[in-house]
Amino acid sequence: MPYKLVLYRNRFLAWDSALCISVNKTSHYRAVRIFFRLISRLGDGVFWYTVMLGIMLTQGQASYLPVLHMAMAGLTGTLIYKWIKGKTLRPRPYEVHQDIWLTGRPLDRFSFPSGHTLHAVAFCAVGLYYYPQLAGLLIPFTVLVGLSRVVLGLHYPTDVIAGAAIGGLIASLFIFL
Repeated sequence: MPYKLVLYRNRFLAWDSALCISVNKTSHYRAVRIFFRLISRLGDGVFWYTVMLGIMLTQGQASYLPVLHMAMAGLTGTLIYKWIKGKTLRPRPYEVHQDIWLTGRPLDRFSFPSGHTLHAVAFCAVGLYYYPQLAGLLIPFTVLVGLSRVVLGLHYPTDVIAGAAIGGLIASLFIFL
């Protein structure tokens, strides 16, 4: 790899780590830690399943296609992020940096990409395509899920960005195909 490329890569990784450490320091406050643990737990699927159930209960048969699209996007996201994690094998930040305080529970071993963020963006985008009136609920929750992953020491910011991008692509497939 050319020297300049290595230099830029190293600077980028240093920035990613420094930002991760800085954001993670907020978890030293008990209220922040408790709040983001709750967000992360809800982001395990509880929030999204509740939203889909609420849509089905309020929309009846008209909800079948939107909920099916959300479920298919979720399943696709799971398959893709597990495959990517198995290929990249990026260790979680708390395993690499002593300055990172792990305050959440990892669901698997590797960091890249953030599966929570991938799913949050995919569910949010598909949900908003069908029900834009849910934006005030879905968008803030999606942002908080992504932020929770860094606050809790489970992911680097680039893991979250990549998860969001992949989730957006998956949602686009189900919306536009």
